[in-house]
Parts: sequence; structure tokens; C-alpha cells
Amino acid sequence: MLIVWAFLLDAVMGDPRWLPHPVVKIGHLISALEDRLRKPASSSHQLMLVGALLVVIVLAVSFFAAWLFIYGSSLLHPLVGSVVTVLLLATTLAARCLHEAAAAIIVPLRSHDLPAARQAVAMVVGRDTAAMDEHEVARAAVETIAENTVDGVTAPIFYALIGGAPLALLYKAINTMDSMLGYKNDRYLYLGRVAAKLDDVANWLPARLTVPAMLIAAAFLRLNVRTAVCAMWRDSRNHPSPNSGFAEATTAGALGITLGGENRYFGYTTSRPLLWSKGRKPNTDDISSAAILMRVTSAVFLLFGLAVRALVVYMVKG
Repeated sequence: MLIVWAFLLDAVMGDPRWLPHPVVKIGHLISALEDRLRKPASSSHQLMLVGALLVVIVLAVSFFAAWLFIYGSSLLHPLVGSVVTVLLLATTLAARCLHEAAAAIIVPLRSHDLPAARQAVAMVVGRDTAAMDEHEVARAAVETIAENTVDGVTAPIFYALIGGAPLALLYKAINTMDSMLGYKNDRYLYLGRVAAKLDDVANWLPARLTVPAMLIAAAFLRLNVRTAVCAMWRDSRNHPSPNSGFAEATTAGALGITLGGENRYFGYTTSRPLLWSKGRKPNTDDISSAAILMRVTSAVFLLFGLAVRALVVYMVKG
């Protein structure tokens, strides 16, 4: 399976950065379409229609561009097509990127360089970091790693197993549109509504399928599986996102820490329900543990996904 080679490539090297990154190109397309389509829209209804049109265009371009690129490469030689597929799939996975981001936060925290740690965590979160203490930096890092276990790894694997690189890239297009347009502010409340709802739908099943994989990974790593189950069952639906709470609550329980609470965005303080309120405050070691849990969860998810796929193929052919 080519997804295995892509997974290994991401694990060892990360994204093949010497190639033009498809997700970056998708981001450029979204920005260009937003600038062009927003101008004639004035009412909230028109903005929603424009947002829906933007979503359709981005999805169509992302899927068919990937399909044509792979098809054209395969015409040169089947091996060339396979290599291109692996490279495209690797760009949809972010396990190594998340691990490197975690390391970039851990190093200054362990040397007690809080300003550098704040700067490092600001690269991966959208919240204000200037006033964070060490525990808040650690919490932000763990929450980001847990949430992106789904967005950055297991969900792309899920869609790659179903529909190969074109479907995995289509998922990344949905995810990118949500990250760029899915804000509940004056600028994007209506324009980004379809993108945000579509992201919720696309992540619904992968987020829930990630939980058993994370529990198996927690057992393998000798983390607290019992509290992981309790935290997931009790607190996963308390998260503002219908999907992110599953991985975050499970991670909180497995590590015995409390996630959620107060965050600051653009000078305003917001409060989220606590995930596993019986836990302790996160620390530097928890960032490393969350990153390892993410990597093992990803491997377990891939192995079980391949097993299910093989079983389905066997049953269909049989």
C-alpha cells in the first residue's frame, strides 16, 4: 500500500519540502477566490452563497488536479505514478511536523527561556501567548498536538485508505478552508460558514475512530487507559468543536492532566470547559508524552485501517 510508504516518508523526513506543497497552493487558491468573490457580495445571504461557491471550486480543483497529476505521471511509467502518489500522500500527513513543533517548544521550556517558549508555541496556536506561564504554554502545546492528531494524521490516513491521494488532498482542502475561513467574526461569519460546517462533517468519523487507536497506543505506552476512557466519555462533548474534544479529552485522561480553561484571542479572554478536571496542570514532559502518543496512535490507526481495508477487499472478491 502506497499510504504505508507515505507514512514512513513523513515519519523519517516529514514533507518533501523540495517540491511545491499542494496545501500551500490550495491556500493561495482560497485567498485568490476570496478576494475575487467577496467584492460583489453585500448581504449575509450573498456571502453564504459566495462561500459555498468558493468551497465547490476549491474541492473540484484540489481533487481533479491531484487525479490528473497522478494519471499523467502513470502514463510515463507506473512506477513514476506510484512515486508521485507517495509524495502527494506524504504532504497530507503532519506527524513529523507536529513532533518537531513540540520539540521546538520543549527545548526553551527546559532551559527556562519562557519568552522563546512563548514564541515557539505562537507558531502553532492562534491564541495570545505573551502572558502565558510555563503551564499555559505546555497546555497550549498538548491541546494542539492532540487536536492535530486527527486533522494532521488520522483523518488524512482515513481518506487515503478510502480514495487514495486525491481524496486525502480533498480532505486537506476542506481542513485548509476551515483554518482560513472558519472564524466566527465579522469578516468570516457568513463567508466561511459552509467551509466550517463541511470540516465538522469531514472530521466526524475520523475523530471518533481515533479514540480506540489512541487508547491502544496509551496502553502500549503504559499510560492511564482507565482515566482516558473516563475523560473521553465525560468531557469530549464539552469542547466547542464537535470533534476536537474526543482526542483532547482522551489525551488529557491518558496523561492525567487538565486541558481547557481560559484562553486569550486578540486581547479578549474566552473560557472553555475543562477536560479531565481531576488532572494536574500540564508540564514540559507532557508535551513530549503527547507527541509520542500522537505518533503511536497514528501507527495503530494505519495498521487497523489497512486490516479493515484488506478484510473488505477479501469479502468483496470472495
